[in-house]
Amino acid sequence: MSHVVRSLAAPRTLLWFVFAGALAFLVDVGVLHLLSTGWNVNLFLARACSFTCAATTAWMLNRAFTFSANRKPPRGLLAEWTAYLAASLGGGCVNYAVFALGVRWSPLLYETPSLAVLIGTLAGMTFNFVMYAKYVFRVYG
Repeated sequence: MSHVVRSLAAPRTLLWFVFAGALAFLVDVGVLHLLSTGWNVNLFLARACSFTCAATTAWMLNRAFTFSANRKPPRGLLAEWTAYLAASLGGGCVNYAVFALGVRWSPLLYETPSLAVLIGTLAGMTFNFVMYAKYVFRVYG
């Protein structure tokens, strides 16, 4: 685990991870908007599609740049992509759980939910980084 934490401190790794996440966010919002308003797709179906597109974008960038240096040979693209999606869903659950618990138990976070979103996002990002590094791209362990 200490290897993962040290890697998070590496500026190149962190910058690529943040860049991949930011670009994935833009893909997520863009696809959601296109499907839901442009093509009149049900919002919940559009969100599932936009999440998949965003996660795939982040996977490709993280695979090519963030975790490329020390990555073990891939076990197959489909298996790696599936593991990435599963880890991303896990990070989303961590994000939401931290947010929900924060606004439920902290008057400050209840009054400023954007702060709870930030804390949840940081928790989800940390979870995702560890899962991606250790289990998806198998950089450590």
